[in-house]
Amino acid sequence: MFSITPSHIIQHLYCPRFTFYEYVLRIPQFEEKQYKVIQGREMHDRKEIQNAGYLRRRIGAQAKLINCYLTNNLLRGEVDEVLELTDGTMAPLDYKFAKWEGKLYDTYRTQLMCYAWLIEENFGKAVAKGYLVYTRSKNYLLEVPIIRADLDAIRNAATEIRKILKKNWYPRATKVRKRCEHCTYRNICTQ
Repeated sequence: MFSITPSHIIQHLYCPRFTFYEYVLRIPQFEEKQYKVIQGREMHDRKEIQNAGYLRRRIGAQAKLINCYLTNNLLRGEVDEVLELTDGTMAPLDYKFAKWEGKLYDTYRTQLMCYAWLIEENFGKAVAKGYLVYTRSKNYLLEVPIIRADLDAIRNAATEIRKILKKNWYPRATKVRKRCEHCTYRNICTQ
């Protein structure tokens, strides 16, 4: 069966038809050629080398796992760092090839929620917060609370994605029509 990633969840929450077009009809988006995707992958490789011995003491990290690949029965993903905090909880830390502009984007929040779900299921420890490092803003560190309602929304989206794939179900399009203007599939979507 198809294994869902945080990217699938992000696309699905943007518009459920992404799932149908890309994974049922197999019409690719070709996102791997986008500049930010390429730069982000290269940055992750550099951070792994630069930060191999670095421990984030100021946020209460007592241990970390680097490039931790985690799965459960619906989701899989590789977390840049899984931190074990002094309060007994754990936290995902993700590097972003981006500038901090005073706003947390839904895509970043969703990715952290996916990682929180995976960490809780794999390690059996609570996740109360996650962290983002904005590498283009001198490694600005942002703490993000993990909200249970957001985790439930992620789980529901994963279940819905599985339903679309299993039953070849054509979902409703997003209610936010402005999203359609820049959609890869706008020329074939029947809205």
